[in-house]
Amino acid sequence: MKSWGFNKGLYDLGADCYAWIQPDGTWGFRNSGLITDSNESLLVDTLYDLPKTQEMLDGYRKVIPSANNIGTLVNTHSNGDHYFGNQLVHAPRIISSRTCAEEMAKRPPSNRAKQLRDWRELGDAGVFINENLSGKFDLENIDLVLPNEVFEKMLTIHVGRKTVELHNVGPAHTGGDTLAWLPKEKVVYTGDIIFSNAHPIVWDGPVSNWIKACDQMISWGAEIVVPGHGPICDLDAVRATKHYLEYLTLNTRKRFDAQMTEDEAVSDMCFDEYRHWLDPERVVVNVHCLYREFKGIKGAPDSLEMSAKMLHYRNKLKSANLYPISSCGHENCNGQH
Repeated sequence: MKSWGFNKGLYDLGADCYAWIQPDGTWGFRNSGLITDSNESLLVDTLYDLPKTQEMLDGYRKVIPSANNIGTLVNTHSNGDHYFGNQLVHAPRIISSRTCAEEMAKRPPSNRAKQLRDWRELGDAGVFINENLSGKFDLENIDLVLPNEVFEKMLTIHVGRKTVELHNVGPAHTGGDTLAWLPKEKVVYTGDIIFSNAHPIVWDGPVSNWIKACDQMISWGAEIVVPGHGPICDLDAVRATKHYLEYLTLNTRKRFDAQMTEDEAVSDMCFDEYRHWLDPERVVVNVHCLYREFKGIKGAPDSLEMSAKMLHYRNKLKSANLYPISSCGHENCNGQH
C-alpha cells in the first residue's frame, strides 16, 4: 500500500485524478475529489462552508487549469459538509441520486446555521453541536444549491475520455449514497461510505446495504480509495469498514435478543479493536439504527436525541481516558496542517 500521508491540501492520484484532503477527518472535515480530461472536469462534493470550499477550489485551480470551469458537480449524499459549498462551483450540471436530492431540499444550510447559533436552547444536543462545529465553520449566509439532474441506481457519465460510474448504494449512511468509480483508473471516491481511521455513522441503514457497498468496491479491485473523511487509502480500509459493520451487527443483535435497551447495549459492547478510530461516540447512533432495523422501523432516529446521547457517551470515554486523539496529536483538530 502506498503511504499518502495525511496533510491538508491537494493530492495528485495520477491519471488526472485528484483529491483535496482535510485532516483530521472528524466532524465536518471532509474530502473532495476532482477528475479531469481534455479540458473537462468533474468535482466530487463541496465542503462544509464557503471559506473552506473557496480555499479548496483555489487549490485545485492553482495546479489544474480545467478546474477553472468545472462542468459537473456530483454530491454523494445529503450531509451538509458535502454540499453546503455548492454555490461557489457554478457547474452547469449538478448530479446526485434522487433520494439525496430530496433530502438535501429538506436540509438547507440555514437550518444548521440556526442550530449552531441557538445551541444553548437545544440542551445537551446543542452542546454536542457546538463542540463539534463552533469556531471551525462559518455556516451563515449560505445558499442552498440543489442538483439539477438525478438518477436512481446507476449512471455512467464521461469526463473527456474518462468513464465515471455513479452507483447509488443507499440507503446506508443516508437515504442515498453515491460511489464515483473510475473502472480504468481503479479509483473510487466513496463519500461517507468510507471513514478512514474513524467510526462510520449509520444514520439510515440498513447496515446490510453498507456491507454490500463494501463488497462491491472489493469486487471492483479498487486500488485508490478516496474516503469521505480521513486519509487516502486502499481496499484494506474498505475491508476494515466491512468487518466493523459485521462486528457491530452481530454484537448488537445479541444484545437486542437479550432484551437489553439500546443504551444498555452501547454500554455493554466492547470496541477495543477500534480504540484508535476517531469519533467512537457514533457507536450510539449505530446501535440505535440497528435496533430500529431489527424492529422493522424505517428511517433515521431523531438527530437531536442522538446528539445528546453521543455527548454523554463521549464524556464517559473522556473521563475514563479512553477517548482517542487524532493523528495530529490533539482533539478537535481544526484541519490547519
